[in-house]
Amino acid sequence: MMLTMVVDIDHVVADPIYDPNRCSIGFHPFHKLYFILLYGVLLFFKRVRWIGVGLMVHMLLDSIDCYQNMGIWWHSAV
Repeated sequence: MMLTMVVDIDHVVADPIYDPNRCSIGFHPFHKLYFILLYGVLLFFKRVRWIGVGLMVHMLLDSIDCYQNMGIWWHSAV
């Protein structure tokens, strides 16, 4: 499950790479809704279930971080 943190590799395409005032859910490529739905689908397949659990926990924690720091659950492009 710790290897699922590799999903944060998409942060390197952001400018700046780290911004404490940015919500990663919905902003970074692997943190978009369609990928999160794909991660949820992994939960239904026994071979990759733990990968799905790790990715979903990662997205949940990122979303909680967004809410606590900015008062939003995900980044919305406005």
